[in-house]
Amino acid sequence: MAAMAVACALLCGCSLLGGGTRGQTTIYAPDPRISADPSWPTVQWQLTISPATAARMIDSLRIAVRPTPGELQVYKGASWSKPPTQMLEDAVLRGLEDSGRIGAVARQGSGIDGDYKLVMDLRRFEADYAGAVIPAAVIEVNAKLLHRIDQQVVAARTFIVKQPAASVGVGDVSASFDAALGDIAQQIDGWVLVTGQQHEQQPH
Repeated sequence: MAAMAVACALLCGCSLLGGGTRGQTTIYAPDPRISADPSWPTVQWQLTISPATAARMIDSLRIAVRPTPGELQVYKGASWSKPPTQMLEDAVLRGLEDSGRIGAVARQGSGIDGDYKLVMDLRRFEADYAGAVIPAAVIEVNAKLLHRIDQQVVAARTFIVKQPAASVGVGDVSASFDAALGDIAQQIDGWVLVTGQQHEQQPH
């Protein structure tokens, strides 16, 4: 019975999948707000954020979904308002700005000469059924923190977040991405502040 339920759910979900559609396209815009963790340090150094990188299929306006392992499709009649790499950058940047815990943070090329640089590679940004009845938003990011003066990699870490959707509906799937994006951005922000401050306090 469980196998039949999963198969039924996948069939229902796959009716939403495929290529283009002649109907109206719904645009989804995850826009998480991140709260600073009380344990985050307050730092005086500055940070620049390099443009995040990703494979072309991942950094698409089409909403990717993995109905079965090894198969990647997109939802019909639905798209993101901006590429996933930009959503990631926006969430990380805004979280640090709103935290009030850092001297200055800006995108690379903004004119701020940061003491540290954050480099991010977005590895996954997809709805994944993974054998379940309802998909989960999966976001995976490899992050590196570099010291500007010597370009030394201070630290590197891979973050992964999985947030189950409330249903197979695209609206609920988008909401799960909103939560997942906020979660992973908060983790990255805290890691940057803690790791950068630990390095800053070491003798150079």
